[in-house]
Amino acid sequence: MYRALIQKAEPYIKEGDETIIRKAFKFAVNAHKDVRRRSGEPYIYHPVAVATIVVEEIGLGTTSIVAALLHDVVEDTDYTLQDIEERFGPKVARIIDGLTKITETTSKSESIQAENFRKMLLTISEDIRVVLVKLADRLHNMRTLSSMSLDKQLKIKSETEYIYAPLAHRLGLYNIKSELEDLSLRYSNRKVYNEISEKLEETEEQRKRFTKSFVKPLEKDLKKHNFEFRIKARTKSVTSIYKKMRKQGIPFEEVFDLFAIRIIFDSPLPEEKSVCWRIYSIVTDHYTPNVKRLRDWISVPKANGYESLHTTVMGPDGHWVEVQIRSSRMDEIAEKGYAAHWKYKEGSGKGGINKERGIEQWLNEVRDILEDDKSNAIEFLDDFRSNLFNKEVFVFTPNGDLRVFPHSATVLDFAFEIHTEVGAKCLGAKINGKLVPLNHELKNGDQVEILTANKSKANEDWLKFVKTSKARKKIKDYLREDKKQVASLGREVVERKFKQMKEPFNDKTVSQLREYFGLRTELDLYFKIGNGDIDHTEIKKFREMKEENQKSPKYVPEDAKEFKQKIRQIRKEGDELVIGEDMDSVHYSIAPCCNPIAGDDIFGFITINSGIKIHRTDCPNAVSLMANYGYRIIKARWASQKDEEYDVLLYIEGTDRIGLVNDVTKMISTQLRVNIKAISIDTHSSIFKGHITLSVRDSREAEKMIAKLKEIDGIIRINREV
Repeated sequence: MYRALIQKAEPYIKEGDETIIRKAFKFAVNAHKDVRRRSGEPYIYHPVAVATIVVEEIGLGTTSIVAALLHDVVEDTDYTLQDIEERFGPKVARIIDGLTKITETTSKSESIQAENFRKMLLTISEDIRVVLVKLADRLHNMRTLSSMSLDKQLKIKSETEYIYAPLAHRLGLYNIKSELEDLSLRYSNRKVYNEISEKLEETEEQRKRFTKSFVKPLEKDLKKHNFEFRIKARTKSVTSIYKKMRKQGIPFEEVFDLFAIRIIFDSPLPEEKSVCWRIYSIVTDHYTPNVKRLRDWISVPKANGYESLHTTVMGPDGHWVEVQIRSSRMDEIAEKGYAAHWKYKEGSGKGGINKERGIEQWLNEVRDILEDDKSNAIEFLDDFRSNLFNKEVFVFTPNGDLRVFPHSATVLDFAFEIHTEVGAKCLGAKINGKLVPLNHELKNGDQVEILTANKSKANEDWLKFVKTSKARKKIKDYLREDKKQVASLGREVVERKFKQMKEPFNDKTVSQLREYFGLRTELDLYFKIGNGDIDHTEIKKFREMKEENQKSPKYVPEDAKEFKQKIRQIRKEGDELVIGEDMDSVHYSIAPCCNPIAGDDIFGFITINSGIKIHRTDCPNAVSLMANYGYRIIKARWASQKDEEYDVLLYIEGTDRIGLVNDVTKMISTQLRVNIKAISIDTHSSIFKGHITLSVRDSREAEKMIAKLKEIDGIIRINREV
């Protein structure tokens, strides 16, 4: 195990570095002795596996290997950061500090997980290796997730989907991003994951035969022109196939671009671009290209440093095939992302290969977010995630300078990118000579001239359409200053009212008042009271509600931990909430955002004032709730079948033929004997779309009904809506 690590590390470490790596390994072995993971393996297997990923899949060196071997020592043993610094130096200690979780006892945050994310992400501007080692740690945890309990699996996969997979993509670690997404899908929808995996396996030989036939004439021509190259086929990830199936409403068999052909060549750096285009010419001599699908990432690399020339051509069997053309250097950056980019940057003199508009520009934007220490952890995480965009648009200033923005970015995003004051006073813009409003979305090739006016002032509505974290942060800064003045008046009102009601004015009661009005921060509370959005008499109603709750035998929690203790007392089986059994002492309700019915996979979410909300595990809000509030998630299941009916909403789409809607309603009412509660249908361009609300006993009946309705001639798509 250790020898395998050293063998893989040889290309990345200097002579003599093995001594410090061996020292770290022995230290970790001693620190974790007699400790085993949930899988039963000795704990030391985990840090060694993480160190191996750091080397083999990310391409980092000695400091990162040592940090990976020691990454759990401070968190899980009695050793301190000072012990680590004394033995292994300040760089390793700093990385491990960034990886060490905040304990619940030291955090006052509403979300300990969001605080931990924040702590880790704050290190990006100082040492990005913290995040890279954390991604390796998360990848190994996902690979070994099967030994965890179901609720732990859901929590960890949600964190992975919510922040780690997008972060890996943003850093150019495509392979790690794809595996994290696939493993998340495996634990959130095992049935779909297994079906797609099996079909990929069944069609593997067919893809190999097609690839051999497709590349044969290309290989012959490339050799004829004396190129040094290799060709490989890359199959799409299970998750990307699933996303395409859902987006287009098609089965696996109709996803034709299951793989891409990569042509990777060796060439001196100055000749790379010209070689790409020469190979492109050879490819298009043999196969007809789709000109709309040409993607030139060599002239303008992606923000994560990715460079490649993509074209889509018509293959010999009448199907479109994507061909990616890149140099060996470009391929290493595509595979190992940030680490490879930095390697080439350092080796290329001043300025590096990937100019400021790539990864370094993104890091500068991240530093802007990190400078904002005023937002709470949840707001910080939301802003950070908004900066993990993948699709980009390229626009120009009036002087012809190129600027890169996330897809759907607006004129206002552009204005704040130019300068904070320009953004704050932005009135609109001229795009390609035409006047457009603030919320106009930028398109590739636009030339943008910002128009300003002194009377223009930032307002809260701007936050509804800006896309970049920089714009969001600056707008919030402006609004925060305005809010502070109004909030100070609101605080005086609350303090005076509490004094009149003989209610203690402290953190606890103010927090309860904030939660009563459903607000996220104290600033929001005081602001709404200060500007009159919350009437002063409402504060008195809060006092009355508190008194009523104290008299009522119904349990209403003041604190999530206290509530969870109460839940444990009334659970029927292990650590699980059983929905439908005698639960008079538990305040729970069905979440309207996903409307679960009997048979659905569900979980409980402990709210502060509304008891437990029951959600579907595939609820649109599930990933965010589990990622940010995992400690408030409890396992739940339905009790045995009872004679109870649930409303289920179906989306239906089909060709607008005479009698089709009648066929649908007839099958539901007559053959399936299900009650139709509501129906709404609209027709446009010979296609009808609509919703039907039905009464069913459980999810199996709903699935059976959907399968039966799909058999009706003319039905294009039908599915249950969340």
